[in-house]
This record gives sequence, C-alpha cells and structure tokens, in this order.
Amino acid sequence: MLVVWAGLVQAQTILPDPVGGEMAEMGTQEGLEAWVAAFRPRALAAGIPAATFDAALRGVAFNASVVERDRNQNEFTKTVWDYLDTAVSADRVALGIKAVDRNRDLLERIEAEYGVEKEVVAAVWGLESAYGTYRGDLPVLGSLATLAYEGRRGAFFEAELIAALRIVAGGHVESFAGSWAGASGHTQFMPSSWEDFAVDFDGDGKRNLWGEDPADALASTANYLRHWGWTKGQPWGLEVRLPKGFDYDQTTERVVKPVADWVALGVAPVAGGVLPDHGPGSILLPGGARGAAFLIFPNFQVIEKYNTADAYIIGIGHLADRIKGGPPIAATWPRELRALTLEERRELQERLVQAGFDPGGVDGRMGPKTVAAVKAFQKAKGLVPDGYPSLEVLTLLR
Repeated sequence: MLVVWAGLVQAQTILPDPVGGEMAEMGTQEGLEAWVAAFRPRALAAGIPAATFDAALRGVAFNASVVERDRNQNEFTKTVWDYLDTAVSADRVALGIKAVDRNRDLLERIEAEYGVEKEVVAAVWGLESAYGTYRGDLPVLGSLATLAYEGRRGAFFEAELIAALRIVAGGHVESFAGSWAGASGHTQFMPSSWEDFAVDFDGDGKRNLWGEDPADALASTANYLRHWGWTKGQPWGLEVRLPKGFDYDQTTERVVKPVADWVALGVAPVAGGVLPDHGPGSILLPGGARGAAFLIFPNFQVIEKYNTADAYIIGIGHLADRIKGGPPIAATWPRELRALTLEERRELQERLVQAGFDPGGVDGRMGPKTVAAVKAFQKAKGLVPDGYPSLEVLTLLR
C-alpha cells in the first residue's frame, strides 16, 4: 500500500494509546461529524468545490476498525516468517506466474518503458490486491476522514483526503472503494500518489487504476518505482551466509560497504559461487542471528517507498524472485519465537529508555532506532548484537 470497515459507530470506543501506556479515545460518529464541519473551510481553501465536499462527505461514517487496523498493521505485528508464509505462499507464487504469463505483452511493454522488471511489478500487484482479485471494498473518503479525525497521523490523512476529493471533483473515479487506509486500485495507490505518479498507459485518456483492466495501475506502479530510483538488473537483496565469528554490529542498514569488503569479511551467497557486485550494500537480519541473512542493495530502499516495513519489502522482493523462478529462502527461521504484542513492544522501548538506550520514541514500532538500541543493549550484556526485539531481550530489561 502506498503510504500500507464500513459501518456506523455511535458508541465511544477505547483502544490503547499508540504513544504511551494510557488508554486513548478512538472517536465517535458525533466527533467525526464535528471534525468534518471544522475541516470544510480548510478543504474549500485548498480548492475543493463546496458542492463536491458536501456531496462526498454527507453522511460519512466513522469506522472504528479502520483505526484499529492503522494501529496494528500485519507488517509490523507479525514475525517476518509468519508474514512471508502468507505473502510468498505457494499459491501466491503460482498465481503470480500465471498473471505474468497472462499479461506478458503488457508487462514487457511496461518494463521497456519504465525499466522495472515485470516480475517486480507483478509482485506488487500480487501482494497489494491478489493480482487484482481483491482491491478493497471500503469507502475511501470514509476511511481517510476517520483516520484524519482520529489524529495519530492526522496531517497525513487530511492531506490524502483533500487529494481524494480532488480526484472526485475531477470525475476521475465513479466507485471510490479501497483498503482501510484509503489506498485503492490494483496496486493500492494513495490519492496523492495517483496525482503524482498515475499514468494513462492504455491511451484512453484516463488514469484508471480501479477498473478491470490493470494496464494503467501496473504502469503507474513501475512509474512510481522508477521515480524513486529503481535500477533494472539490480536485485533487492540476496540471501547470504555469514561466517563464524562475524561482527553482528555490522548487520544494519546504517552500515553500507562495497561488495568486495563483504567478501573480505567472509560473506558468501547461500546459492554458492561468487558474491555478485551490484554496488554497495548492507547486511540485514530480519529474524535475528538465528534466521536468514540478506545482503540488500539500493532497490531495497526503493521498495521501502511503497511500505516501510522490512517484512513487506522482503515479501515484494522475494515474491518477484520466486515468480522469476528463484528458490525459496534457504535458511530456517526461529519459529519457536513469537512476536511481541503491541503492549510488549511499547514496554521494550520504555525499558530501553530507562536503561539509557534511545529507541527513538515509544510507539510500538520496531524501526531502525529501536533496532540500534536493542543492539547496544545486547552488546552491553555480552549477547549477540543482532538487534532482534525478542521476548528474551524484554525479559532481561525487566
């Protein structure tokens, strides 16, 4: 999902506060209606016609499940192996191969035009909408209004709502339905991304990401990736084997080395042979020292523009590799470990702060700063500093 359900909620709903340990109000239908009334002057000042605003947001319904989904996204709440089991399942790979075969001419023309491999475009399509079979059925305007009103990322969703209203005002879409976050179409573009990157690839005068024909959506996705610097022929990453005694302080996106330097440190491709040189890269351990290791290249960061979660990026990259005929991930995962709950992830960050290790905030998301803080704590305790936020680390911090 370019940033990653219907029903009226009258009663006040309570969810854990995403920042601290307090309970935070999620919102009410009455609160949303008051917010829409206050938002109207801002939308009109941004150029939205009054008639469009009033027609589009009349009767908009507050949706508590949209807020809950925003606070508990699968990419951030599952272990990487559980996420990949679904994202790169045998069925999804098989359907991806069929989707490429069925749309080969279209995808090859897109690859020639934008320089993004057809398997990569197909992987985004597969992960975002199951190759167009499920594009979402929630009202985009209702989802965006709910999230803008709820406020955790209010400024972001308010800007997306204004972009969505511009799309409606321009008559670009008839049935504006999508995912819980307001993304829509075959490859789940946010409204602002439609404005910035959508293309009319089939030449019918419309940038239609929502119809049965996926041409515009797939080309728009390639255009998006090209804009952010996709390099054709460069892998997102390669599964590698780390030598005994490897310095796990080096396993972070913040450490970037030429391939020759990694070779000198004993890093080797799991597939055998010589480690290919696709430019400087970093070593990533998404499941800790007991899971798979990857040498990632700049295309990894390009996919990150679609969704910042490492699990999602690996899911797209690995699905593309499998569609192309590549092997499954060779390493085993530490499946005996479970993912920390949201409350436990917040506690982990709070206790890191108390122990003098800065996780970059207490929001329950295990981003680069939290990983770095975990690594520093592990190193101080004489543990392997792989940065993995496990229950063992949390227990040691208690």
